[in-house]
Amino acid sequence: MTVFEAFLLGLIQGLTEFLPVSSSGHLELANHLLNISNTENLSFTIVVHAATVLSTIVVFRNDFINLVKGGLQFRWNSETKYIAMLLVSAIPVAVVGLFFRNSVESVFTENLTLIGICLMVTATLLSFAHFKKGKQNGQIGFKHSFLIGLAQTIAVLPGISRSGATIATGLLLGNDRKEVARFSFLMVLIPILGAVFLDIVKGDWNDELKIGFLQLSIGFLAAFLSGLAACRIMIRLVSRGNLIYFAIYCVIIGLIAIFAA
Repeated sequence: MTVFEAFLLGLIQGLTEFLPVSSSGHLELANHLLNISNTENLSFTIVVHAATVLSTIVVFRNDFINLVKGGLQFRWNSETKYIAMLLVSAIPVAVVGLFFRNSVESVFTENLTLIGICLMVTATLLSFAHFKKGKQNGQIGFKHSFLIGLAQTIAVLPGISRSGATIATGLLLGNDRKEVARFSFLMVLIPILGAVFLDIVKGDWNDELKIGFLQLSIGFLAAFLSGLAACRIMIRLVSRGNLIYFAIYCVIIGLIAIFAA
């Protein structure tokens, strides 16, 4: 992996992890169109995912600190309730990730046609959320946490955006826009860390291709800084209801993927 490839893949990972356009779909498309190799290198995958986790923590550092402080009180309060809702949201994706992840990846890897179709699905979800009528002042509870978690499970399909599916579902359920964005980005920490753990445990490190420290560092910085910017931008866009632009973008990229297949 060259330094440029590490920078480009880190940039794509950071931007598309938070913007509702599907990081996995973009990485597959970049690999195909630019002939970038080693996208499945475990070391690089773990480093860029660690970068996106760190960017989430930095953006929501006050919320994160309050949740940790409240959780360490070991009593039922607003913080422990919120942590419990985050855990509930992770149940569906945990089941899918543990038992069906390899099957899904085997079908969708390098299958640009299916990825393009999934990008169209993402565009449809974002469009529904954008044009939804009615009040958006609901508060997320355990029922909605689980439903948003179900939406997150379809994001194991490359081309389905994790943030797009969860934010769109939260908005369609009538929840407050800022609260939906906050919950969506905090809930993503659990599956990302879980996926990294599975990669470490199940990965074939004997066949691991070596990547230099410079490439890993460039990939980390690119993913962290772009993730930081994308997360903040996305919060503002969700609050203003500007999801339709991402829907249009997903249609365009979906068509590119289909025609490039």
